[in-house]
Amino acid sequence: MKVARLTEPVDLTNCDREPIHIPGSVQPHGVLLVLRGGVATQVSGNTETHFGLGVHEVLDGGLGVLLDGDTLARVQEALATESLDDNPLYLLTTPVCGQGLFDLIAHRRGQQVILEFEAARSGRPPVDSYSQVKRSVTRLNATVNLAEFAAATAEEVRRLTGFDRVMVYQFAEDGTGTVIAEDRRDDLTPFLGLRYPASDIPQQARALYVQNMLRIIADVTYEPVPMFARQGDGEGEGDVAEPLDMSYCVLRSVSPIHLQYLKNMGVNASMSVSLVRGGALWGLIACHHSEARHLPYDVRSACELLGQVASVQISDRQERLTRSYQWQLKTTQTQLVERLAEENDLLEALVGSGMNLLHFIDTPGAAVCLNGEVVLVGATPSREQVTALTGWLDTQADLDILHTQTLGDLYGPAQAYAGRASGLLAVKLSRSRHDYVMWFRPEELQTVTWGGDPNKPVQVSEDGTDRLTPRQSFAAWQETVRGRSAPWQADELEAARALRRAIMAVVLRRVEELGQLNERLERSNADLDAFAYIASHDLKEPLRGLHNYSAYLLEEYEQQLDEDGAAKLRTLVRLTQRMDNLIDSLLLYSRVGRVDLSVQPTDLGALVTDVLEVLAPRLEQLNVQVQVQPDLPVLTIDRVRVGEVLSNLITNAMKYNDKAQPQVQVGAILPAGRAAHPDLRVPDGVPEHACVLFVRDNGIGIREKHFENIFRIFKRLHARDQFGGGTGAGLTIVRKLVERHGGQIWVSSEYGQGSVFYFTLES
Repeated sequence: MKVARLTEPVDLTNCDREPIHIPGSVQPHGVLLVLRGGVATQVSGNTETHFGLGVHEVLDGGLGVLLDGDTLARVQEALATESLDDNPLYLLTTPVCGQGLFDLIAHRRGQQVILEFEAARSGRPPVDSYSQVKRSVTRLNATVNLAEFAAATAEEVRRLTGFDRVMVYQFAEDGTGTVIAEDRRDDLTPFLGLRYPASDIPQQARALYVQNMLRIIADVTYEPVPMFARQGDGEGEGDVAEPLDMSYCVLRSVSPIHLQYLKNMGVNASMSVSLVRGGALWGLIACHHSEARHLPYDVRSACELLGQVASVQISDRQERLTRSYQWQLKTTQTQLVERLAEENDLLEALVGSGMNLLHFIDTPGAAVCLNGEVVLVGATPSREQVTALTGWLDTQADLDILHTQTLGDLYGPAQAYAGRASGLLAVKLSRSRHDYVMWFRPEELQTVTWGGDPNKPVQVSEDGTDRLTPRQSFAAWQETVRGRSAPWQADELEAARALRRAIMAVVLRRVEELGQLNERLERSNADLDAFAYIASHDLKEPLRGLHNYSAYLLEEYEQQLDEDGAAKLRTLVRLTQRMDNLIDSLLLYSRVGRVDLSVQPTDLGALVTDVLEVLAPRLEQLNVQVQVQPDLPVLTIDRVRVGEVLSNLITNAMKYNDKAQPQVQVGAILPAGRAAHPDLRVPDGVPEHACVLFVRDNGIGIREKHFENIFRIFKRLHARDQFGGGTGAGLTIVRKLVERHGGQIWVSSEYGQGSVFYFTLES
């Protein structure tokens, strides 16, 4: 059998791209063995040192040459039954080849089973992980804030491990890490409060920290032990197996760059435990020791368990703080939206006394630019500077919201007022005007104390390539940071978006209220009919363009958008179609007030027959039974307009019906026959000689409190898509047509049983 060495040389260049999960070598304090289908395929090159067997012997014999029969059976049963996928699990402590005790740890990675034999200290008392962690958790639970919690965590881990120094790092959004807690030997230089550059922990290392919560380096001066594999173990004959993915291996060899980094700090052994929040690396528990130190599995497992508990507690504590701030934002948002709804002046609602934008988001300054007016609240740039800022905002990408901590870096003139507005959160209210709501945050002038110069030195080698070298000095190094504000939290950004939606909703609602006001005014002023017609007609063309363009974007680019973007486009298409329908209804309503009636004697029975012929397909589809009173009178009316009245009322009778057999009756009550209808309540102003027409149904009925509301334009009593949808303008138009004939219309209804619409067509 031929054996191939898998280790590839690694130097100190390009540490950010170093494949640290496949180093091809292990730390020497244990042996790593890989099985595929029960057959040994790879093994570390230190089998002679630990087991007294050569690499060939182990690859040939597998577990059978390492373990006695009983132990082998126990291990094989565990490998077959335990959940080992990416989950390192301690199996047992056992003698191997008579060479001493080893802790056996196993996990599965793809099709490979990876076994790690760590040399165990004979006679050491086992650690009661549960009791140790329970004691630590009890202490952690007693802390009242993050600083106390982190300090207690560092002390408890040091008590468990005996390391010279234990630190708790917290990572910032920019990847830098700050030591927020430390427990150390008294003679060591304190690192508490120092910040370390993001480059100290490359991205691929951070990813491994999330996957595998614990990493230990027993001795930074170790010589890496290469991995060996059967030659011909690849896909083709003579192939060499790919380097092993050691993401979850305790024995995984460490980057030589990181080893040099630790040596530069005077550290000879280290351990790190990840603190993970929401699937992302929140921080680390970092342990350093001045001498070589190997922690047994049971101690490491206690530390890992404590790290998991600490991660959960950190997440819970920060979630509680987040929820508290979210509640504050939501409460203030509700109050502000209520004020928007009650206050006629939008500008006054946003910046007036009692409730304003500074209460909405925690900032010292805000500004509202609306309809050419600029109102400043609190500590802000000058009015001229804010006006110029809106001009710059107009040149940015087509965004509804823009936020930055470093406005001066994006917009040069802002450097002049960094003390008031290094941070900007701007919400765009209009795409055609310079309408914005802005919040400002001042510069947070701060002095950052780094653990050495944060700029990692770069050396140029003889061949001209850059060579990254771990920092040599870790002495405190201070830097003054200017032009940067406190960050904008995600909840604040969402609150700003919600406010924008609320403002737009208020604007749209006021448009609808304006339509209702127009209805009332049109009754007393015929000139407003023409105004409504012209306004509605002029809105049709841009709205149609918006609808068509939105539909085009959805058709051409839906596959390139995420689901949220596509959903917004579909909503836009639906809303523009609804607005088009509303405008059509408004156009029709305005024409009713302007068109001249062409009245002539009309056989009402024949007119009803014509209307039913047009509606016949829908009547048949819905299985509607229609009864028409015989011998309906002849009235002097506009045949076309009264046909619209009858069509609308009969259609509503069909649509707002939940019965298995919808029924509609059309009839007339002559003046002489009113006495035969004692339930008929004729409103004041209806002449005694007037013929009362009616359309009766057995539908859902209407509550009495809504009798007047149903005749208001665009007023619907049900959800937009219930009972066939509609704009809510039909009955408004019906009443307008009836009134144009000099008549009145009213309703009588029993909720759940049906309705009767009565109307007259003569004064």
